[in-house]
Amino acid sequence: MPQGLPRHTPEYVAELACHVSELLDVLYGRAQEAAAGPLPPSQFRALAVIEERQRVNQRTLGEALGSRPSSVSRLCDRLEAAGLVERLASSTSRREVELRLSRRGAVVLEDFRASRAREIAVVLETMVPAHLRTLAEGLEQFERAATGHIGLHAVPEDAEGPSGTVA
Repeated sequence: MPQGLPRHTPEYVAELACHVSELLDVLYGRAQEAAAGPLPPSQFRALAVIEERQRVNQRTLGEALGSRPSSVSRLCDRLEAAGLVERLASSTSRREVELRLSRRGAVVLEDFRASRAREIAVVLETMVPAHLRTLAEGLEQFERAATGHIGLHAVPEDAEGPSGTVA
């Protein structure tokens, strides 16, 4: 937990979010064990971006992930070899290749998300309703800010429930 920082400052909340992120990593690892197959975090993030964008070239995927082109190329090779994505000729450029989620990739992504949600729900069920409501409101605001920051589609203010994108 953050120490020595005034509460409700971006610095305090950033440190708290990092700590919570580490706890979520543990929960995600537990969920991964329960899911149909292993899905490393880098592959999950790539699949989530590809799903959000529907069709994406490697350069755009790399920008969204904050990764170097060589790393993205190897990642895409692994995703294609696993049958999670398909490479298609670009609709806008003969020199580019676009990626889209395969049916198997969509199933794996959904299975992993469902396992993750079950694991997190167990923790959330221990919270009092008022705190759960406050957490939901804060997470909705964070989702809007984060999707805008990484260049994904912004979630409308009046949208109900999570957008499903986790990059």
